[in-house]
Amino acid sequence: MAYQPQQIDVVSGEQYRYALANFRIAHEKVEDQRRQLEEQEKQVALLRSRIALLEGTVREERQDDGRQGGSSVDDFSIKNAASQLERLINRWAADIVRAPPVALSDIYGAALGDITGSYDHEPYDASAMQVQNILRHAMAEVIGNEIVNILIVTNSPEANVQLTRIHEHLFARNPVVACVWRRQTFSAAVENCDPEMTASILTETLPALTKVLGGSTGNTAPILASAYTFSRMLHGAPSSSNDAFYRSFVPELGSILYPRQIELVRRCLKSERGEPDRVGATIFPGLVKVTKGSTQLMEQNQETAHTVVRRAQVICECALVSSGNVPIQGAV
Repeated sequence: MAYQPQQIDVVSGEQYRYALANFRIAHEKVEDQRRQLEEQEKQVALLRSRIALLEGTVREERQDDGRQGGSSVDDFSIKNAASQLERLINRWAADIVRAPPVALSDIYGAALGDITGSYDHEPYDASAMQVQNILRHAMAEVIGNEIVNILIVTNSPEANVQLTRIHEHLFARNPVVACVWRRQTFSAAVENCDPEMTASILTETLPALTKVLGGSTGNTAPILASAYTFSRMLHGAPSSSNDAFYRSFVPELGSILYPRQIELVRRCLKSERGEPDRVGATIFPGLVKVTKGSTQLMEQNQETAHTVVRRAQVICECALVSSGNVPIQGAV
C-alpha cells in the first residue's frame, strides 16, 4: 500500500493576520462591554445609596439589627419597646412609693395638680396604689406630649418645637415629602438627650411633683432616655407606610372609657355590670398612626385619618377607689 501523507490545512500569512486582528478587536469590544457593565453597577449602587440617604435608611442599615428592632418599625417592635418603657415607669413609681421622700398625700396632691393644672383640691388620703398609678399617669403625659409628639432632633427645646411645626406643615401639604424630610432629619439627630434638657422638661411639665420629690427625680433619667429611643424608633425608622407618622395620646383623668382607645389592666366591675366608668389613671400612652385619607400621593388638603395601633393602658376609677391600702405592685 502506498503511503499517503496527511493533509494539513495551511493558511496564508495574510489570512492569519486578518483573523488575529479580528480576534483582538472582538476581545477589546468584550472588555469594553465588561467595563461599561461595571460602571453601570457602580452608578446603580451610587443611586441606591443616595435614595437611602434621602429616605433616611442609611443610618439604620449600618446599625446592629438588634438595636431598635432592626431597620424598620412594625407593630412587634413597637410592642417590645413600649413594654420595656412601661416597666421602667412602673419600677420608678414603685420605688418612690416604697420609700417616699414626703407623705404619700403630698406626692399625690402634687402629681394631681400638675396633671389637672389646679392645686386647690382638698387634701386627699391616697393609698399606695393610687399614688403609684398617679405617678405613672404623670410620667405617661410627659413621655406622650413632650417626647413622642415632639420631634426631638437637637438639645434645644425651642428648635425641636420649630422642627415639629415644620413637619406638621409639610404633612398637611404632602405626606410623602413630610415622611422623607422627617427620616432625613432624624438621621442627623442627637444620640442622647442632654441632661439639662430632660431636667427642663420635667420642671416645666411637672413643677410641683419635681419640687416635692427633690432628688428622686434623678431616677427618671433612664426612663426619659428610653422614651427618646422609643420616639426615635417611631419617627426615624422606615415603616411599611411612606405617608404616615405616629402620635401619642393620653386619656384624661375622669374621661369616659372608650374600648377602641383604651385597654384596662385591671378588672372594671362597673363595665362588667354594664355601667359607665371613667379613667382613673393612664399608666402608658396609646399610639395612633396619622395618615391622609386619599390615595393620591400628590393631592393636597386631604382628610386626615387616625388609626389606633396601640391602645392606652388604663386603670378605671372604680378599681382605684376600691383599692384601699393594697400591697404595692412589684416592679417587673
